[in-house]
Amino acid sequence: MNLITLGPEGTFSHQLALKLVPGTKETIRLVPTIHGILSAVARGEGDGIVPMENSEAGSVGETLDGLTRFPLSITAEMYMPIHHNLASAGPLESLRVIYAHPQTHEQCSECIEQWGIPIIHTSSNASSALEARKTPHAGAILSESAASIYGIPIIVRNTENNPNNTTRFVRISTVPARDTRPEKCSILIDPSTDRAGLLHDLLHVFAERGINLTRIESRPSKRGIGNYVFFLDYAWSKETAEALSELRKITDVKELGCYRRVEAGP
Repeated sequence: MNLITLGPEGTFSHQLALKLVPGTKETIRLVPTIHGILSAVARGEGDGIVPMENSEAGSVGETLDGLTRFPLSITAEMYMPIHHNLASAGPLESLRVIYAHPQTHEQCSECIEQWGIPIIHTSSNASSALEARKTPHAGAILSESAASIYGIPIIVRNTENNPNNTTRFVRISTVPARDTRPEKCSILIDPSTDRAGLLHDLLHVFAERGINLTRIESRPSKRGIGNYVFFLDYAWSKETAEALSELRKITDVKELGCYRRVEAGP
């Protein structure tokens, strides 16, 4: 089976995929965009690994939008410490532009402000390396692995705002996980009405059953200003099915999967 993730070679997604495949029959396929990964998975071309959220920059909108659009399930989650570095063929004082992925930009905003160098966004950290390598007086913010792969010297290490910077990744499939005792579940709520107390009623379904909500986030529904859908993660319990049944009486619910955390290799 293909394990489809974000390329080119050297992205954090690619690093994680390499840790997940040793000793298996899976092969890694690299795709340049998250939308492309989710599209390929929806077509049955393999499972996908995509970033879901970062402790510094928040949720990855492209992943959330893809989960809204495609009939996909989350089958596992993984957590990866993220450390960024500024790499360039020349010294910091010579740089005229820095290439960085938008999430990387957010995660390294304090250093970037301090440097005062213009930023150009790219589709991935590996793409940043490729652009910096062919552009005079340019740098890239990327992983140590990407700097090594593309032969760009690191001139400033650990440029992330927070030394505990972590990204949560999820494995995506067309087939739900079959674990009988998963750890976490994810759903998408699409309210059909807009009224006072609606959000309270939605959350009360979980609170009255003692189900712990671990994350809630609104996202534009794409149907007009002020119209939102809600992503919820919650700890699995025996009352989960009952809570969802009650929730469906007041809103539309799309189940995104119940799953466990997977520890990637060192």
